[in-house]
Amino acid sequence: MKVLILGAGAVGGYFGGRLAQAGADVTFLVRPQRARKLAQAGLVIKSPLGDAQLSVRTVLEEAVRPDYDLVILSCKAYDLDASIASIVGAVGPNTLILPLLNGMAHLARLEQVFGGARVLGGTCYIASTLDTDGSIRHLSKFQGISCGPRVGNHARASDLLRDLAQAYARVSVECKVSADIDQDMWEKFVLLASLAAMTCLMRASVGEILAAEDGESLMREALAACVMAAGAAGHAPRAESIRQTESMLFARGSAFTASMLRDIETGGRVEADHIIGDMLRHARAAGADARLLTAAYCHLQAYEARRRRGAAA
Repeated sequence: MKVLILGAGAVGGYFGGRLAQAGADVTFLVRPQRARKLAQAGLVIKSPLGDAQLSVRTVLEEAVRPDYDLVILSCKAYDLDASIASIVGAVGPNTLILPLLNGMAHLARLEQVFGGARVLGGTCYIASTLDTDGSIRHLSKFQGISCGPRVGNHARASDLLRDLAQAYARVSVECKVSADIDQDMWEKFVLLASLAAMTCLMRASVGEILAAEDGESLMREALAACVMAAGAAGHAPRAESIRQTESMLFARGSAFTASMLRDIETGGRVEADHIIGDMLRHARAAGADARLLTAAYCHLQAYEARRRRGAAA
């Protein structure tokens, strides 16, 4: 199995690096500056689960060829169109694409370009960051991938994903091949949209929000809107998912925040439309009380407007 990883950042670099560490045939599609850094220092992972410094293969966009069985996308949603353009040359007659983006809206865009038979479902779970020296810093012991075939995928999809899971098992990365990946993705979407809406709107952690007088009731209001939206889309969260989501959203004293808030705090771009905006559209279509999602989306759009103005100045 030949695998192409788009980028070698905090997510793609970590999961691609672990896959290379497992002995898989992995190549990273990167920009020239990142290729030079990787050639000089290798791919460096610093993790409580074990550090690694790996010599890895890289390729530039202009040199990529349609030689891969699997292309893994771990880009931010606002880079999706640029990422699609980058991987077009890597997609051959039998290539499958595994996106590890948050949310759901990217699936339709990928299917529009590559066809539904090629686009698998997937999501990942990790807290990691790319340090200024180019190393990838894993921030906790939390890591994992959930992936699976979707309706209309090639028959070989299940076999390829089983091979992927077996490779990851060699380096103790949990890679679950799901029988209902769309359901798994929606359940994460519910958690992430609720968390991002509230922590970004309040500019605070879960624990800080819950310590406020109306914090818990507002958190429950945001979660209820997302749950209703998922149900109307045919993917009502299962009882165990609700239990896990509530354990994270209602943990007193928790420092838990969405990565979107960390992006705001460093002045970065945010996936406002892809996560909060898309969930808001689903919630409104479902007839949910979407006032908090509306306020959060407005807040994020205003932040982006100020950020762009600052960048332009």
